[in-house]
Amino acid sequence: MKVPFSRYLDSIADGLRLLIADLSEDHDYVSVLATDSTGFSIVTSLHMKKVSSQNITSERGIVVRVARNDHYSEYACNDFDPKCWREKAEQIREAFDRQEELLTLCGVKPYVTGILADEVDTVRFEAEAQMLPEECDLSSIVEQMNALCLKTAAAGEDVYEIQSAAQSTHISKMFLSCEKDMRQSYVYTEATIVPLVAKDGRNANGYMGVSGRVGPEIIASLEDVWQDALKQAEDVLHAGRIEPGEYDIITSPEVSGLIAHEAFGHGVEMDMFVKHRALGEHYIDQRVGSDLVTMHEGALCAENVASYVFDDEGIRAGDTTEIDHGILKTGICDALSALRLGIAPTGNGKRQNFEHKVYTRMTNTLFDKGNDTLENMIASIEHGYLLEGMQSGMEDPKHWGIQCIISLGREIRNGKLTGKVVAPIIMTGYVPDILGNITMASNQQEVFGNGFCGKGHKEIVKVADGGPYLKTKGILA
Repeated sequence: MKVPFSRYLDSIADGLRLLIADLSEDHDYVSVLATDSTGFSIVTSLHMKKVSSQNITSERGIVVRVARNDHYSEYACNDFDPKCWREKAEQIREAFDRQEELLTLCGVKPYVTGILADEVDTVRFEAEAQMLPEECDLSSIVEQMNALCLKTAAAGEDVYEIQSAAQSTHISKMFLSCEKDMRQSYVYTEATIVPLVAKDGRNANGYMGVSGRVGPEIIASLEDVWQDALKQAEDVLHAGRIEPGEYDIITSPEVSGLIAHEAFGHGVEMDMFVKHRALGEHYIDQRVGSDLVTMHEGALCAENVASYVFDDEGIRAGDTTEIDHGILKTGICDALSALRLGIAPTGNGKRQNFEHKVYTRMTNTLFDKGNDTLENMIASIEHGYLLEGMQSGMEDPKHWGIQCIISLGREIRNGKLTGKVVAPIIMTGYVPDILGNITMASNQQEVFGNGFCGKGHKEIVKVADGGPYLKTKGILA
């Protein structure tokens, strides 16, 4: 079925247009982003249940962006009455005047930026979904997740707890300006299962998830991954420690996604180019990886939790080829940073919600697949490790260093898996070295959308990442 666009947003659209027309009399640019998103979150375990009618992406409000004298200001609120648009316009003017006075008093010099292009664009997009979060029987979903926890616990000898979580959000966003009328509505859903195991004074956990730009129906797909999560937990529990050193490695699609996002993706967010805080600005049109490395970023390069039709600045979503056969071609950019750099925006301007500023943010960040099989990749290694599962990663845009914590490694000797498991693993090094040493890429690609990304003042947005299995070299400890 179609995911219906918010009736509330439709009802305030005419009032917002009058507001825009009024503010346009003494401003060079005016736009409004209006949001209305509702959803739920559920957390279950063997010992507790928590259900909420909201989650981190639930919101309702507007943010007005204006430009005057090449300076931009924003005003956010959640109390817009379309009948009182004239009063709201005066409130906004007063707020902007106070802001300018404060900046002058403090001696702050804002960025001098050109005027955003306001080209005609009209779209109304309603995605497909089998279920809507606001219409779900939450008690039935809780029972379903609880039964899965009990099944997983019964299947493992060393299990002491099972945690499962799910959230789903029906997102409606409207972007209006003098020339634009853009509206989109879609649902994204994600769910995870985390078995916790303990034995002989040691403990460990596994982690598996499902996600998509779909309705809550995907939660049932946890049934397909709980056994993998339990095996991962038990493997880590009985794992040994790795001998630190440089090894031939194969990264699983999940780990490949971690490298794409944390190690490289942050380094080509071009709002950092404006501030000269990212090494990537010096490598445009230069080699950063082997010929096998092609990487895409954009809301249109995959369909998952971070996929949309337009971003929070009214820019159409894209599919940006950041690396083309080892050559860094471009980064991603929000609209204001693009103006300051003299380039075109890529549709990556995102807010945590209407109360937060726009940053250049990743959406779907993926390495392209290759032509090799995992079996042939394993067979090519004399001594190394197959790396699986990610725990965390740390970006270093200024130096392109890499630090990733990976759940486990499976030893490879003489072209075969030995059955030995080591965990946890810390992978370090430099991005050009990791990407430059890629010699094989599998013919299968996966996308994972269970993560969030923080930036600025820890402002959170949904992201997805992934890729194929990649063979390279890594420093492991």
